[in-house]
Amino acid sequence: MNEQQMALNDIEVNVKLKLAALWTSFMFLYIYVDYFHLYMPGSIEEIMAGKMFVFDITQVALLIGLASVTIPALMIFISVALAAKVNRWTNIIVGAVYIPFTLFNLAGESWVHMAFGAVVEVVLLLLIISYAWKWPKQEA
Repeated sequence: MNEQQMALNDIEVNVKLKLAALWTSFMFLYIYVDYFHLYMPGSIEEIMAGKMFVFDITQVALLIGLASVTIPALMIFISVALAAKVNRWTNIIVGAVYIPFTLFNLAGESWVHMAFGAVVEVVLLLLIISYAWKWPKQEA
């Protein structure tokens, strides 16, 4: 066979790996949008004054912030480790919960990079929900 006759081998990827990859992509965006927020004028001054948006920076606020990052971070592993039936519903529920949460992060002063990140994050969450919803059935 010559090079033109050879087709690329398209390997079927398990839905668990697709979900883990989508959660990984979501996490990179989630973290980088927050990181780039630090470059916005006045952000460091607000932090130094003990404020995050309209909230005081407290141990509880930081714990809530860490929990909000921990859940999707754990979804990377959970998507690979859980049994299919539980995995499917966990991805649908967590994905659906994070859509309004992602949009809430646009409240207040929102720059273009934040809106762009939120749009891509919501698309990734919709893909997660879609892949989980259409999870292939296995014959008994």
